[in-house]
Amino acid sequence: MTPLIIEAALNGATPKSRNPKAPITPAELTTEALAAMEAGAAIIHTHIERMDMTGDAAVDRYMAAYAPILEQRPDAILWGTVATGPDVEARFGHYRGLARAGVRMGAFDPGSVNLGTHGADGVPGASVLYATTYRDIAWLADLHDQERLGPAIAIYEPGWLRTTLAYEQAGKLPAGAFVKLYFGGRYNFLDGKRSNVTFGLPPTEKALDAYLEMLEGSSLPWAVAAIGDCVVETGLARLAIERGGHVRVGLEDFGGERQPGNLALIAEVVALAKEAGRPIATPVDAARILNLPIKSDLFSKSSSPAKAGAQIGKR
Repeated sequence: MTPLIIEAALNGATPKSRNPKAPITPAELTTEALAAMEAGAAIIHTHIERMDMTGDAAVDRYMAAYAPILEQRPDAILWGTVATGPDVEARFGHYRGLARAGVRMGAFDPGSVNLGTHGADGVPGASVLYATTYRDIAWLADLHDQERLGPAIAIYEPGWLRTTLAYEQAGKLPAGAFVKLYFGGRYNFLDGKRSNVTFGLPPTEKALDAYLEMLEGSSLPWAVAAIGDCVVETGLARLAIERGGHVRVGLEDFGGERQPGNLALIAEVVALAKEAGRPIATPVDAARILNLPIKSDLFSKSSSPAKAGAQIGKR
């Protein structure tokens, strides 16, 4: 079977007040990322403390955590999140600097969605429009292609997947794309409270079936993610493992009454994979499965990508 790619989203907007185990500082993220990779994560996703930090300042803050990781694990597949700002350059421009510093993936958001919390009357309360226009999406495609970044594609709503498939069918989707099917769970991921105010499809088998029907004929690798829930408890992780998909897990996404750590969440997915007889992907495996663009500095000391991959796998 194709090795299972586990993506670990280590922190996101999860504060220590909600879960004291959430890594926040660069030093905490470096330690947690290296441990997560040893535990079975092939891809690491993190946030910095301030989403309004853009450009070179954001690059510097990310690299405070990422540079020590890449020094110890040059095979690491890392990516950070978007920033807030008035235009697409402010929100995504820091990926240019991150790519040139050795980061191998970047966010590719093919649509818009309302994100919010529930009000006292039970209907949507405080909210924000998370918007990426078709023009912005085209800009993102160019950025990822030019900087040889693999697109980490979040699918908040079914329409986002239709846009992604249009890019694939037109031959315009940059290499290394990884589709993450985001299912809106029982807990609001913004405040951690039980809520019916969320986005997208629920974390159920029928909802997964709907997405997989849309993916028929596509060659894109896909993963499941339960945003504001537990990807294992919902059954999504087991379904993905059995059906040839992959799994995203971590404290950014987790919602529930317990307070697990990232390593415990990864271990739960690894246990399911072992039960199903499915091997766990290393970062080198994941780069091959996703067809990630080769970073010249990663393979500069090797005569071929295959040889470099073998050398990296021994580290």
